[in-house]
This record gives sequence, structure tokens and C-alpha cells, in this order.
Amino acid sequence: MNMSKTLSKIFIVALAALATSCSNKHQDISQTTGWKINTSKNGGFEAELNYEQERPVGMTFVEGGSFIMGQTGEDVLMENDASPRQVSVASFYMDETEVTNTAYREYLFWLERVYGESYPEVYWNALPDTNTWRSELGYNDPLVNNYLRHAGFSHYPVVGVSWDQAQDYCAWRTDRVNELALIEAGALKHNTEQFDDDNFNTETYRAGQYTGAQKKGYRDLANPKSKNGRRGRLEDGILTASYRLPTEAEWEFAALGNIGNSIEGNVADGRYFPWDRNSLRDDRKPYHGEFLANFKRGGGDNMGIAGSLNDAGARTMEVRSFPPNDYGLYDMAGNVAEWVLDVYKPSSDGQDDFMPFRGNVFTDKAKDEEGYALEADSLGRMQTREALADNNRRNYTKAKNSDALDGNIESSIYYSKGDTGGEAAMYDYGRTTLINDQVHVYKGGSWKDREYWLNPGARRYLNSDLGADFIGFRCVTDRMGSQNLKPNKKKAVKTSR
Repeated sequence: MNMSKTLSKIFIVALAALATSCSNKHQDISQTTGWKINTSKNGGFEAELNYEQERPVGMTFVEGGSFIMGQTGEDVLMENDASPRQVSVASFYMDETEVTNTAYREYLFWLERVYGESYPEVYWNALPDTNTWRSELGYNDPLVNNYLRHAGFSHYPVVGVSWDQAQDYCAWRTDRVNELALIEAGALKHNTEQFDDDNFNTETYRAGQYTGAQKKGYRDLANPKSKNGRRGRLEDGILTASYRLPTEAEWEFAALGNIGNSIEGNVADGRYFPWDRNSLRDDRKPYHGEFLANFKRGGGDNMGIAGSLNDAGARTMEVRSFPPNDYGLYDMAGNVAEWVLDVYKPSSDGQDDFMPFRGNVFTDKAKDEEGYALEADSLGRMQTREALADNNRRNYTKAKNSDALDGNIESSIYYSKGDTGGEAAMYDYGRTTLINDQVHVYKGGSWKDREYWLNPGARRYLNSDLGADFIGFRCVTDRMGSQNLKPNKKKAVKTSR
């Protein structure tokens, strides 16, 4: 019995030692010079050598990889704007559900509290367009005033939000997550008295233009006698990567969820929907025959017959009403369509095969003549300007690239009429087309759509300043470091010939 207890203690001690060694897998010693780091004795150079990214609240991990992007079914509308092609995306984190009314109301509450007195237009400009519920020959008026605010719709996806508004929400979310991280790390005090330009913004904080209610800050190893400490840095591993809309490729990759059909590096069976089988009905015994998404079954059939509703979704439904896909993502088909980051163009030819994206507008912080960043604006946000490409730069030549490789002016019918520049050379918006550089892609079917739009490869577009009663959004944030949660730790084996 004593021997058994002794062995148990030895085993526990061994496990503790192993855990300690794993948690300190990188020692505070430079691997290039041999000098100690993270100490004030050698000047105070700091580096977080054992960083592991935590799963963001409300998100799930999407392991990236290669897949066939584009239309996998019949192109019924014959638009030929989603030709299949093989691309790869990096790993990222994605919201498990669409952003809900409650989540968006939290955002509106913050804007009104901080800007409401001096800049009420900031709050008003963020309000969803609830009038999108109105119809000339249909009665949806109760939702105009109730859908966003009523407690009965708290866990329903927010709609009527434009692409521009979704972008602003993502930026706000980045700041609130980073502010909380700094508070929990002891670098900032909790401050509910933020007003106008005196509010936490990640970039103004990093630039030293926001002090806020600083607590003790981080211990400054470069200035060990300082009582104020220093502000947080990216190098500390505390500040998160920005929240943003997913690119079209990321959204489509996540929606397909091919990880469930991946066998030894190959996809065994392709998918037409975010689940297995080219069927819209559940094959699990308790739910056999029930629909797997909230969509419009046919003309005049939004939810089925009373007593046996096929999806119970007259309009939108509460998030998590249907099973998630293999990444743990809900409603990637049905409920509401979702904004993605890309500018819409009919052709994807020429896009990168890794992280393809159209819509880049490169920006830098605006600086004065001496090279210092300009002061934050009246809302507490850093001023930016379009990036300039010097003559020696090869990876880009201009800041705006939404129309890169999008045909050529000489092929346009307007070229012969003397129009050799501007958008009209390729797209005469408002006359012959609804496409320009302010039109963005939205993906996925909705409560208002037929089966065709539930295919992740289908794509549609809308102006960035417009909302709709069937379009919502969800956020993503990038995976920092390793592309999988359990990186390969195979020891290097010395080989001999």
C-alpha cells in the first residue's frame, strides 16, 4: 500500500515537472546572441516566448486549408461569376452565430453613452435601417419598431445593417475586447466615464495618445525605476488582432465545413450545402425528415402548415435553431444572408490563389512633416491616409486596388467615345450596370430565399450603404502563429546516409 502511494506521488511530481517544462518551452535567452532577455539587467528587451492564442468569446476555430471555391451546382441564373478554382485560406476564428440584436444593441448603447451628447450623429448613423421590413403589398409594420428592440427578438440576427455599418461594428468590437484585456492584465482601470475623444481606441492607445485611467501599467524593464510602468504592446500577446468581416473565400470555406469529410489529406465527398448529403432534410432518427435550415420552400410557403411547420421560420429565427456544421458554425445556410469583405466584380480571374480578396485599400497613419503621427480626431480615432508606393516597391503601385486586373479600358465600348479613365470606362453605374467599387458581396441563403442560394458558392451583391431585412453579418479574427490548435511537435531526427 505504501509502495503504491509512493509511486502515485512520484507520478504526480513527474506530471507537474512535465507540465512546467511544457509551459516554459522557450527560455528567456536569446537564441542568436546568448544574452538573457526579459530582464532589466541587460537593457530591458522583452519578448513573449510562450504565447498561445485563446479562443475569442463567442467564436470557434476554423482550421484553414485548400478547397475548391465557386459554384458547385448548376448556374441557374447563368451569371458565370463563380467559376470553380482551387484556393487556400489561413486559419481564423469565426463567430458561431450571426451578430444578434442584443449584441448590436450593446454597441448602440456604448455609442450613445460616449458620443450622444456632443456627436449624436455617430449613434444615429449606426442604427440599422428598420424600414427595410416595410413592403408595399405586405404587412410587416410591427417589425419596424419591434424587431431590433423587443426582448422576444434578443437572440435573433440583426438585419438592416449596411456593409459600412458592419465594418464600424467590427472596429468597435476590437477596441472593447482589447480594453477589457488590458483591464484584466492590470494595465488599465475600468473607466465608465469615457466621453467624446477621451475613449479607448486600440490604435490611439498604442500610439501613446490615450492614457485613460491607467492603473500600474506593465512593468517597464527598460526603465525599472519608473513607477508608472508602460503601456501594453502587441509583443505582450495581450492585444488581439482586429475583428473584421470574413473575406468571401473565408466565408465560403467555413460554410462548407469540409473538415468533416477530410480523410488523410483528401476530401472524400464534396458538399453542396454546409452539411453532408445533397438534401435539405435531417437524417438523424429523432429529427428524421425535418429541414436543416430556415429558407423559403416555395412560393407562399415560408414555414409550412400549422401543426407540422417544416422550419418554423416565418421570417428570421433565433440563432442556434438548427444543427451547426462541422466547424461548429450555425446558420451558414438560411436564416439571414451575410456580408463579406469583398468588393463584387463578375470575374475572379487573376486573384491570388492564397487568401484571394478583392477590395484592398491600403492605408497608413497620417503623419506630420517631422514624421510623427497626427493627433487623433474628435472621436478619438487615429487619422489615416492612403498608402503611397515608392518607385522601388513591387508588390503594389497604388492604394486602391478594387479594380485591379478587372478588364482593360481599351476593351470598353466607352473607350471609342473618348472615355479613357474613371469607373465609366468599365462600369457605367446606374445606366448599364449596378456594379462599382462600392458594391460588396453577401453570401448564403436567407429566410426569404429558395434552396438555390443555400449553396455556399452562390454570390450576390449590394451597395455598401444599404441594408436589407434578410442580410446580417458575423465577425472573424485572424489566428496568430500556428495554423492548427495542436501544432506538430515531432522531434527533429538526425539522419545519416
